Amino acid sequence: MLSRWSLTLSLLPTVLVHALALSALDQTVFHVEVGSSPPEENGVLKSFAVPYAHGWDVERILEVAETARADIWQVTPSHVDVYFSSPDDYLASQFSGASLVHNTTEILRAALIPPDKPRPPSIEWNLTSLSNTTFHSNYHPLDEIEVFMQQMAALYPDIVKLDYIGHSAEGREMVAMRLSRDSGNFKTKKGFVVTGAQHAREWIATSTALYLVHALVSSSAEPYAMSSLLDFHDFYIVPVPNPDGYVYTWENHRLWYKNRQVIGPYEKCIGLDMNRNWGYKWKAKADFPTFKPNNSTAATKPSTPTDPCTHWYPGHRAFESPEVNNIANYITTLPALQAYLDLRSYGQMLSTPFSYSCKETPKDAEDQIEAALGATRAIKQVHGTAFTTGNLCSMLYKAPGNIVDWMYAKAGIKYSYAVHLRDTGTYGFSLPEEWIRPVGEEIASMTQFLSRFISGRKY
Repeated sequence: MLSRWSLTLSLLPTVLVHALALSALDQTVFHVEVGSSPPEENGVLKSFAVPYAHGWDVERILEVAETARADIWQVTPSHVDVYFSSPDDYLASQFSGASLVHNTTEILRAALIPPDKPRPPSIEWNLTSLSNTTFHSNYHPLDEIEVFMQQMAALYPDIVKLDYIGHSAEGREMVAMRLSRDSGNFKTKKGFVVTGAQHAREWIATSTALYLVHALVSSSAEPYAMSSLLDFHDFYIVPVPNPDGYVYTWENHRLWYKNRQVIGPYEKCIGLDMNRNWGYKWKAKADFPTFKPNNSTAATKPSTPTDPCTHWYPGHRAFESPEVNNIANYITTLPALQAYLDLRSYGQMLSTPFSYSCKETPKDAEDQIEAALGATRAIKQVHGTAFTTGNLCSMLYKAPGNIVDWMYAKAGIKYSYAVHLRDTGTYGFSLPEEWIRPVGEEIASMTQFLSRFISGRKY
């Protein structure tokens, strides 16, 4: 991957994974059929520096990107990342020649096509060892993930149980992994919940969830093993919350975002944003992201209902997504839940509730932030990766119907967090496979800290 800077900048690290509204036609603008010959041109990712934009603000950048049929990868008050499928698309846009300081990164076309190189067969994964396994060297399609889950249950039957929690919109089985060990303590252990990628294209989130599963069953003699945590917490991990969308990213459209449900007999587009469909403060309108001065109470709202073709379409009602409904129903059956991690990509950020409001503060905010600050230190100790922390709305923008808000306010999980994993825009959603294990190691360290912190043990 190549980079060239128009000007070296120190951009604020606060990020938002966000996808811009696309028409029905534009939903497949980046569609690449598996097995087809890819175009020779690579894509380009432009990171526009808002403080140096000379008359351009975030709203104008987003509007021009929409007109250019581009894909927004990140939005913050300091910068906006816009992906163009070819240099010609950028040159044909209003951005070309504008007084916008920006960083340009070439996104290799091959990085946005599901890998077709041979991967080691499951018999060669060696799942008995976290350190020596080859499994965490690759991204995996859903069928291989299902084999991994089954092998974990077979290799560690006293720890791993598979809970079948319902079916997706297209009829795929949804699986949660329950990891528990008899600690000889008759007290009910607290519960720790982790979910992988709700947004289909965020592959590193699902890979990290699988790494955490492996770390929890591994011998304590291995680096980054977390089996000792099972003495204090039962873990409930849903590696693939959006199986239909995830499969679609492998078979059709690498940058697909939503689930794949049919949302109406006359709707021209497919799917909704699962992370806008949770039942706490859900709204039928998904506000376009705006960044107003701190002393301004004005808010920009769409003049029409949210277009079902947008990536952030929240659905007709809360819990319309069968995947969201299945996970919520499963969560309500679990006892004594204490911690929750929503694994995301990308941005290197650990965020607390709330997402729906920047004015409301959780009653547990002080404890949440204290734990988050320690967790980011634990991440940095592994490979030096810096994460920022704060509440979701203040760091990003108002987004009702968020899973973290529901887990905190409705499921009663005090330590609920959104975790935006690596990186900060060099690769974005095309994070290379060689980073899977380092990211897993960082989040394992973070998880160990949080488990020990909230159970009152020294880290």
